[in-house]
Amino acid sequence: MSTAFDTYQSLLAAIAADGGPSREVHDPATGELIARVPIHDETDLAHAIERARSAQPGWAALSDEERSAALNRVADVVEAAAEPLAELLSREQGKPLNGPNARFEVGACAAWLRATAATPLPVEVVVDDGDAYAELHRRPIGLVAAITPWNWPMMIAVWQIAPSLRMGNAVVAKPSEYTPLSGLALTAVMNSVLPDGVLSTVVGDGALGAAMTTSPAFGKIMFTGSTATGKRIVQSSADNLTRLTLELGGNDAGIVLPDVDPAAIAQDLFWGAFINTGQTCAAMKRLYVHEDVYDEVVAALAEVAAAMPMGVGVDEQNVLGPLQNRMQFDVVDRLVEAAKSSGARVVLGGDPDRGAVGNFYPTTLIADIDPANPLVLEEQFGPALPIIRYHDVDEAIALANGVDVGLGASVWSADRAKARDIASRLQAGTVWINSHGGVHPMIPFGGVKQSGYGLEFGAEGLKSVSVPQVING
Repeated sequence: MSTAFDTYQSLLAAIAADGGPSREVHDPATGELIARVPIHDETDLAHAIERARSAQPGWAALSDEERSAALNRVADVVEAAAEPLAELLSREQGKPLNGPNARFEVGACAAWLRATAATPLPVEVVVDDGDAYAELHRRPIGLVAAITPWNWPMMIAVWQIAPSLRMGNAVVAKPSEYTPLSGLALTAVMNSVLPDGVLSTVVGDGALGAAMTTSPAFGKIMFTGSTATGKRIVQSSADNLTRLTLELGGNDAGIVLPDVDPAAIAQDLFWGAFINTGQTCAAMKRLYVHEDVYDEVVAALAEVAAAMPMGVGVDEQNVLGPLQNRMQFDVVDRLVEAAKSSGARVVLGGDPDRGAVGNFYPTTLIADIDPANPLVLEEQFGPALPIIRYHDVDEAIALANGVDVGLGASVWSADRAKARDIASRLQAGTVWINSHGGVHPMIPFGGVKQSGYGLEFGAEGLKSVSVPQVING
């Protein structure tokens, strides 16, 4: 399929600021200027809301089959523009083109669009006993605000946008102020086949996001980001009783049982922790390893980690990139220094070049660390993994559950039945066995405790962006 966005230059030209208020966006790996991005204000937000209100009834009036067909056409144009989208994503976010990174993320956007279009959500007959008959239907909410983060700026946007559109809503999206070009680029490509006004993107800082969360125009807010911001959204949206899906912070634990083959699981352990250079909500951020295999697991993981090239994202050989922003670099640096000061053992890394232009923090493994160390108890969101030795599995479960968040967790064992039993005792929205962090468009995903509430993906995800209507009789 031909597209107006078949080169990086044409894609960038379509979204870069051409006048009015703007600011510079720089490559976190090199410091190079990528483009100037427009800055939107509440007047721009009001215009986007008005366009969405005008477009939504006609979009909702289409049949479910017609909206699903439209999502498949959107997937087609995303695939046609995949390489320009991946290059822009790599330059702005920092993630490399290869590995489970930029090209992977754009491919996931198309795959999620198609899966969302294909997910069945039939009318449910809830009672049919001869005396009573009732059906449960799902209707559009109206307008959905999609507020997305900087770590997976295209894929998470599709996670929010695709089901909202499928169910007949119009969407106003706001990307993170750290990755605005990625959000604008994705919208530009999608809007090449969507009806005007059904999907809009506004760009701004937290004040613009706050204006969205207080607006009565939105019947639903979807937010992925920090727990602190999620709490503010709950408060600011309360007067409107706005429906919410909140996917918030995590501090995922992995528990390795003594029956594992350390060499066999090392690569999967690595990517469970270091995918997107550790900048993933459901990455493994704490690893508890039984004392019988502790040294072997640490050594095998270090061997894998040391072989993974880190560097500028558009260099084809790299699979790890910089941290997206200096704020996050400083968080990781502070936590690793706290671990080093406590006497924990640095197995790999831990020695960043703080004066370098790019936000590169080396792949870091910290062993023999106290379970109460800040690097263990706080979410680092970067390429530094604490590895904690344990003696008894009950101790490991208590430590894994001993934080106030619960997005994901994993259990690693040769005995799947034993692993499932342990999984049932972990306080997390998803527990993986012998892997960590993988998501599937048909498998519901969401957190417990202060990792938020609401489910995404599959039929549950479609239900979350609709309102139920019972037809009784």
